[in-house]
Amino acid sequence: MKSKLSQFSFNLPKELIASYPLPNRDDSRLMVIHKDTGKIEHKVFKDLLDYFDDGDAIIYNNTKVFPARLYGRKEKTGAKIEVFLLRELNQEARLWDVLVDPARKIRVGNKLYFKDQNDNDVIVAEVVDNTTSRGRTIRFFYDGPDAEFKKVLYELGNTPLPKYIDRESEEIDRERYQTVYAKEEGAVAAPTAGLHFSRELLKRLEIKGVDFAEVTLHVGLGTFRNIEVEDLSKHKMDAEYFRIEEQATHTVNEAKKKQNRVCAVGTTSMRTIESAVSAESLLKVGEGWTNLFIYPPYEFHIANSMITNFHLPKSSLLIMICAFGGYELIMEAYQVAIKEKYRFFSYGDAMMII
Repeated sequence: MKSKLSQFSFNLPKELIASYPLPNRDDSRLMVIHKDTGKIEHKVFKDLLDYFDDGDAIIYNNTKVFPARLYGRKEKTGAKIEVFLLRELNQEARLWDVLVDPARKIRVGNKLYFKDQNDNDVIVAEVVDNTTSRGRTIRFFYDGPDAEFKKVLYELGNTPLPKYIDRESEEIDRERYQTVYAKEEGAVAAPTAGLHFSRELLKRLEIKGVDFAEVTLHVGLGTFRNIEVEDLSKHKMDAEYFRIEEQATHTVNEAKKKQNRVCAVGTTSMRTIESAVSAESLLKVGEGWTNLFIYPPYEFHIANSMITNFHLPKSSLLIMICAFGGYELIMEAYQVAIKEKYRFFSYGDAMMII
């Protein structure tokens, strides 16, 4: 039984962390892992077509990343500060939960100024509450309707690339740190397994008779939070909002009943569907907040295959993958990936476990 954090450690050469996406989404490499035999194949992502047939179901997360990272100045001192938007608390009052950096300099009552490219003050915010050591509640002030305010706020914002991508966000990231099927706005991190799908590949899968089920889970920053406890049963996940509608349940349950392939795209899709399981082990309609933490041993109810990226050591994402694919097999696959120089993390290559 693998339920100790230290068992999910491995050494990753820094040069394998992908800083940029490949020119074409579906040209990423794809490691295919067969759970029953332990066989590992090396493919390209567009080879996915060879593994799916008529009546199979692919479940993807349609959340959309918003440009959550803002840079502003502190009143009086002019010190540069970073404000990371987490979630809107009250649209009318323009209240947001945020993280600030450097936190020790940002106190209740401070005013923060955000400028456009022409150095004009566009939006002012006031810190109204402390929530955690780095967390604050801030109120934005802007003369204009809500829709215009949101548009201006997002124009000031930058794509919230994870910190391990060691560069500033660029124009390319606005499009590429987003899936082609993203539509429900609310995530501060991309569901990265979905970044490999191109519109052409989706169309070709559809022509083959593959059905798609959309679910929504708004990925929060908790996805990057370090696990601080050695005993995994003591770890508490941050809650994230999810929604599953009837159309998705119908698509998935039909494929499941016919014993076809049901594939979850990414850990976020997997968490979503495992948060809404009926007594008959079928997917059910659901909406709410999930803090489900999946670690070995765990019995999966809905999907019999999954697509995922290569994750950080000791992360909740890697731990879930080991629960799904088997600890020894997945940890061996990671060593193979390092030897074969697969690209890791958000802009990296993909793995499919079948």
